[in-house]
Parts: sequence; C-alpha cells; structure tokens
Amino acid sequence: MSGTFISFEGPDGAGKTSALKAITAQITPLLGDRLTITREPGGNPISESIRAVILDRKNTAMDYRTEALLYAAARRQHLAETILPALAADQLVLCDRYVDSSVAYQGAGRQIGEQAVAEMNNFATDGLLPELTIYFDVPAEVGLQRIQAHRQPDKVDRLDVEQTAFHDRVRAAYLRLQAAHPDRIKLIDATQSPDQVVQESLALIKQTARRYF
Repeated sequence: MSGTFISFEGPDGAGKTSALKAITAQITPLLGDRLTITREPGGNPISESIRAVILDRKNTAMDYRTEALLYAAARRQHLAETILPALAADQLVLCDRYVDSSVAYQGAGRQIGEQAVAEMNNFATDGLLPELTIYFDVPAEVGLQRIQAHRQPDKVDRLDVEQTAFHDRVRAAYLRLQAAHPDRIKLIDATQSPDQVVQESLALIKQTARRYF
C-alpha cells in the first residue's frame, strides 16, 4: 500500500471532529481526489448501519462485550471497503477514530480489559495501524461541559451520557496509549484555542504526509 493513514482520537468534547472539518477545508483544494475523509464507526453503508445500533440511546440493554464486538465488526468492514482501497490508490486517509478508541472506551471505560479489546481489534484490522495518530487531550469535565453547551440534544449518544468516572477512565487509557506509543501517537492540548489546535494538527499531518503537500 502506498497511501498514508492518519487517525484522530480524543475523549468526548475534545473538538477533534471540528478540527478535522477545519483541516479538510484547508487541504481539500490542494489534494483533491488524493484525500479521503472518513469516520468510525461508519465510513460506508454497512458500518454506518452498525453505528446506528451502537449509539442509539434506546439500546440500554446492550452488553458491553456486544458493544465492543460491534465496533470491531464495523471497523473491519470500514477497513475492507473504505480504508484499504483508498491506501491502495495512494490517498491520504484521515479517519475520525480508530482502534485506540475501542481500547480506551470499551477496554478502559467499560472495564472489559484493554488488552482483550486490543487483541480483538488486532484480528479485525489484521494489525494495521495508522502512521500517525493525533490525540486531542482534554479533561473529562471540560469535554462534558462542551457537549452540554454546544451539542444538539438529538446528537447526544449512549457514550455522551455516561458518568464523569467513565470519561476519566477513557482519558487515562488514552494517556497510557500515548505514553506507550509516542512515535505514533502525538498529543495536542485541546484546551487551546480552536485555531491553535488546527495549526498544530496540520503541522503534524504535513510532517507525516509531506509528499502530498
């Protein structure tokens, strides 16, 4: 594969999706059809259907391992149908969430085991990891305050409504992942101004994928 794969990660309310939108607006005129923007869970019809089941607030009976398996299933389909073809076509792929999200949210947040979730997703992805992961770090209480202030009620999902302790575990897991994989996962302070966050993110992208620019 000749393309470049970059993922965006962070706790809820970190602003990674907004940063990705701003970055997309800046680089699309430069890259055109050499750029693929996608998200997880989702990215194609099958994975988007699984996303709807996972995040539906009415699905309160969903077992935590079921949730983790659904994320892995959506990821496998996303990889096979969207990411791998884009990389084979020498595209720059920017993905909103990937394996690290499952390790943090299901492994640590749901407390079903970070290693177990990592192994499940290693099978789902055949070991494929991004060349760069940009981690947007923000304290849980700050992220939750942002969600409450800015997110539309119909956009609040099953994970957004979890207690602060859940989100604290998620953030702690992300920080452990970043410490364990500093060459791949680069931390950005997401409490900075949105413009500064976008500038730092774009600098990391250009450093990793300089041949596209």
